Amino acid sequence: MGGEALTRLLETLSDAHDSDPTAPTPSDVQILRSLPGVGLKTVAALFAEAADAIATRDLAALRAHAGIAPVTKRSGTRCVVVMRHACSGRLRTALYHAARVSAQCDAGAKQMYAALRARGHSHGRACRSVADRMLRILMAMLRSRTIYLAPPTSQPA
Repeated sequence: MGGEALTRLLETLSDAHDSDPTAPTPSDVQILRSLPGVGLKTVAALFAEAADAIATRDLAALRAHAGIAPVTKRSGTRCVVVMRHACSGRLRTALYHAARVSAQCDAGAKQMYAALRARGHSHGRACRSVADRMLRILMAMLRSRTIYLAPPTSQPA
């Protein structure tokens, strides 16, 4: 699906929300689009693959479905935490790229990514952690019906 078609589809979803007088503003589409690093394809992937988790505001389900939540494997004496493979590949890829872009353009994500890399985490694991932060922020925004406002950066005097 091309960019123009996705734009029209997302505008239709947003317009359907705006036509309902009882609906709080802004719409879920507007809230998702306000996150840094989230583009048309990421929003489309979130609505296509995880519409139920977004509608119910279920962070745990969204993390598991996106492959962001790790899996803990335990035996009698060992405990190993590994990456989740049983998840939506499209959603995982979309969130990975959104987290990668967010780590380049958002100050908070950039700082978190740099700290994780400095501690020795791989690029992929650091991006998954940034994506996890994005999902926590997204759920808080959806619950409070607010759009993302970047924290003000301190300017040197």
